[in-house]
Amino acid sequence: MTELEAFAVELSHEAARTALPYFRGDNIEENKAGPGAFDPVTEADRASEAAIRRLIAARYPHHGVIGEEYGEDRPDADHVWVLDPIDGTRAFIAGLPLWTTLIALRHNERAVIGAIGQPYLREIFLGGPSGARLLRDGADTPLKTRACASLSDALIATTDPDIFVGADREAWTRLRASARLARLGCDAYAYAMVAAGRIDLVAETELKIWDWSALLPVIEAAGGKVTGWAGQSPDGDGRILAVGDAALTDQALAALTL
Repeated sequence: MTELEAFAVELSHEAARTALPYFRGDNIEENKAGPGAFDPVTEADRASEAAIRRLIAARYPHHGVIGEEYGEDRPDADHVWVLDPIDGTRAFIAGLPLWTTLIALRHNERAVIGAIGQPYLREIFLGGPSGARLLRDGADTPLKTRACASLSDALIATTDPDIFVGADREAWTRLRASARLARLGCDAYAYAMVAAGRIDLVAETELKIWDWSALLPVIEAAGGKVTGWAGQSPDGDGRILAVGDAALTDQALAALTL
């Protein structure tokens, strides 16, 4: 494990130490959205990101940070940490152990290290230069996506079909109709399951840079592929497609873009 990969693990442990006392406790959420919508944030979100930022500032003061809760600090630096302290806040406030902490390191605008942590299950899915691995209770297990060359055999996932609107909703409906099985409500944990060889494909939209940056190194290091819905590198349009078997890419893109 490289020095920066080990530091990403350290950041994940710090986020877990900070967030877990709030989980299934008296955690009061606030609504960041306007009237008629609901986009929750909790003290756990803010406390976890603050803790991560303190460690980065102490260890690598020349690195930049982009975080969901506290914005940007030197986003043009050569090395930039991208943070989502609790991805799946709705699952968090519902007491469901499917929320994750997402930590990525971008180098020259490319995500090169990613950590998907699920503190309640004591799991960290790590991807980077040394490969992909699941860290749990002192064990270090290699991660590998599974073979699935046909969309009709695929187990696919998205967080909530209601995130899709207009043409995106029609695209998801076509994709789901082409697949063997679909599971919902897993947030970023679904991407961890792609890397672990349990889920074959995840498609989502309306994602921000902190939602997808950590996923890319983990899935790619495990043998999978992450693109936009037009087959391009993930970018600012928020449409993400992750597959465990690259052979699914063209079939999925065809369903999404008809």
